[in-house]
Amino acid sequence: MRTQVAIIGAGPAGLVLGHLLHLRGIESVIIEARTRKYVEERVRAGVLEQGTVDLLNRTGLGERMKRVGLLHHGIELGFAGKRHRIDMNELTGESVTVYGQHEVVKDLIAARLAGGGEIIFEAEQVGIHSFDGDAPLVRYEKDGIGHELHCGYIAGCDGFHGICRPSVPEGALTVFERAYPFGWLGILADAAPSQHELVYMNHDRGFALFSMRSPTVTRLYLQCDPAEEIANWSDDRIWEELLLRLRSADGWAPNVGGITQKSVTPMRSFVTEPMQFGKLYLAGDAVHIVPPTGAKGMNLAIADVRVLAQGLAEYYGSGATTLLQRYSEICLRRVWKVQRFSWWMTSMMHRFPDANPFDQRRQIAELDYVTSSRAAAKSLAENYVGLPMELIDQWA
Repeated sequence: MRTQVAIIGAGPAGLVLGHLLHLRGIESVIIEARTRKYVEERVRAGVLEQGTVDLLNRTGLGERMKRVGLLHHGIELGFAGKRHRIDMNELTGESVTVYGQHEVVKDLIAARLAGGGEIIFEAEQVGIHSFDGDAPLVRYEKDGIGHELHCGYIAGCDGFHGICRPSVPEGALTVFERAYPFGWLGILADAAPSQHELVYMNHDRGFALFSMRSPTVTRLYLQCDPAEEIANWSDDRIWEELLLRLRSADGWAPNVGGITQKSVTPMRSFVTEPMQFGKLYLAGDAVHIVPPTGAKGMNLAIADVRVLAQGLAEYYGSGATTLLQRYSEICLRRVWKVQRFSWWMTSMMHRFPDANPFDQRRQIAELDYVTSSRAAAKSLAENYVGLPMELIDQWA
C-alpha cells in the first residue's frame, strides 16, 4: 500500500494533520495502536485557545463545538482565600472554549471517515523504517496479518510513549526535561459546575483547580505527590480536600457529586530538538510535554501540525521544501514560549516541597501583582488565549 503521508497516532495532532492534508488533496493514512472506543473516550485536555477554535470552525469541524462548548471570557486566580478575575476578553479581545479533547477527537474521526479517509485502529507491531532516505516505510500488523505502507513522509503524532521518537538514531536528538515534585489528582464528577469559569487556587495545602466539561460535569484537580496511589484516596477524602482548598472567603465552593473517574498524573516539562529527522516529523506529545497548568498541551500539538501541513502542502504543490526545512525552527520558537508560560503558571500556583517562608511570601506577592496590574494581567491573558501563529497560512 502507498500513500503520500503516513501519520502515526490518532490523537488530536494526527487527526488534525490528516484533516488539513485532506483539504489540500494530499493523501494520508492514520495508524493507531488503540481501539476507536479508547481514543474517543480518553479524557485529556479541555481548554481550547482562540486560534484552535478558529481553526476548527474554518475547516468545518466546529458545528458541535459551537453547540455544546463552553465559551469562557476569563479565569479566576485565588490566593489567601479570595478569588480575583482576569478578564481575558476585555484585555485581549479573545476568549477560550472548554470542549474536551475526546470531543474534538470524536469530531475529527467522524469527519475523516465521512470524507473517505483511512484510520487503521488496533494496529500492532508498528515500526517506522528508512525515514532517513527517500523511501520511508511503515510496517504493522492488523488482525495478525503483516502490512507495509510506503510513503513520502512520516508524521510521528503518537505521544510521549509512542514508537516514533525512540526510532530516531541515538544522539540525533537533544532532550530538555524538568520533572516537578508533584502531580495532579484529577477527577470527573457528576455535579453541575458551581461557577462558569475556571478557578486556579493557591493554598497552603497545595494547588487546586476547578474546571468543568459540560453543564452537568465538573472537572477538578488537587496537587499531590507524583507517586501517590489513587487507591489511597477515597471519594470522601478527595471531596474533603477539594472543599478545603477551593472554598473561598465569600462562601463559594464546588458542588459535590458522584466521582466517575479519578487518576494521578505526574507533571513534567519536556522538549526534544530538533523536531524532525530525515523524512520523519514529530509533533505534539511525541516531541514536547508541558505541565497542564497553562492549558496548552492539545493547543500546542495542533499548532505543530498547522505548520507541518503547510510545509507538506508546499512540497506536494510545487516540490519546494522551504517550509519543511524550517519546521523545527518555527515550531520550537512557539514551544519554548509555551514552556515558559506553563512553567510560570505552575511555579506561581503550586506549593513546592522545599519552599521556605521567603519563597511563599514571594509567591503571594506575584499573585497580588498579577491580579492588580493591568499590564501583568494582560500578559497572562495573551498567553492563555493563545499566542499568534508564527506562520500564517490559509487556515490562520
